[in-house]
Amino acid sequence: MKTDLNKLGNWLAELRVKSGYESQRQLCLASGISPATLSRIEAGIQKPEPETLKKLAPYLKEISYEELLRAAGYLETDDPIIDALGNDVELLAFFNELQKREDLQLLFKQVKPLSPETIRRIIKYIKIVEDEESLS
Repeated sequence: MKTDLNKLGNWLAELRVKSGYESQRQLCLASGISPATLSRIEAGIQKPEPETLKKLAPYLKEISYEELLRAAGYLETDDPIIDALGNDVELLAFFNELQKREDLQLLFKQVKPLSPETIRRIIKYIKIVEDEESLS
């Protein structure tokens, strides 16, 4: 499955800012990644190499190296929900947040036997509901 580099880049830029790095330069100085490389990744021009993701992971809050690899399309999983979400980094990030919620654990057990497209629609629907609630 092909990774959408624009979505991946935008997501990584959001993670950078949420992690306290207002500029690319700040994260580059902390992680040792070249500014040109980070700029191309966030612009959706270049797919990050696994080694680059490994260097970035310790500096990005609430995300693991494994999750970065999965989002960039380097890892597959045995979890049918994550497989159904593919390389949609926005939905993967949202699902990672949802997994921490005890009130949704039963739902995740129930959807695993469904088709990948149905699982995607369910996660998208939950995201729509959550987004609407946050606007209220």
